[in-house]
Amino acid sequence: MLKSRIAALFIASFGLLSPTLASAETLTVAGGCFWCVESDFESVRGVTEVVSGFTGGSVSNPSYKQVVGGGTGHREAVQITFDPGVISRDQILHMFLRSIDPTDAGGQFCDRGHSYSTAIYPANAAQTNAAKAALAKASSDLGRNVVTPIEPLTAFYPAEAYHQDYYKSSDRVLTRFGLISKAKAYKRYREACGRDAKVSKLWGSAAPFTKGHGS
Repeated sequence: MLKSRIAALFIASFGLLSPTLASAETLTVAGGCFWCVESDFESVRGVTEVVSGFTGGSVSNPSYKQVVGGGTGHREAVQITFDPGVISRDQILHMFLRSIDPTDAGGQFCDRGHSYSTAIYPANAAQTNAAKAALAKASSDLGRNVVTPIEPLTAFYPAEAYHQDYYKSSDRVLTRFGLISKAKAYKRYREACGRDAKVSKLWGSAAPFTKGHGS
């Protein structure tokens, strides 16, 4: 009886874990500029969180400047947390590969170097198998070899708070255009880098995120 009362009190006070929270899954991918990948996937139904950060390297708790400066072994990456009851890992991977250029080993679009190159970092065997199938499908659809590697997931280090949700922040930054919001700076960067135009040229109507990004 006492046990039942305690349980009822706990539920009334805190509620039960929702099925979404209980079954959430996280995929870690690198797709060039993490602002862009975060922006893309935060718009996807079933995605509950996207965190920009770094992974794959040997330096603990690296700064953004360290990573883009080279020598850390890290890539800019994101962790995408989603509800598998709404969207599957296969769908996430399918969309990811069609939002990048998986044939480019030297970086992505205007961003060059290892830190901007692409990769998939599976957390378990199921994600590894899904990544292999997704890469094979992408290669078949393109009729070209894809070079995005599958690499072991090690430590993931969130980027500085400054970089999280950069694409929609009203905080102002000084640019060559003057003092403007991060959101405006992001949009101008994305357009100047040619990300959407090049993804559209590569993937055509299969590109999931180019519409509405100023391509």
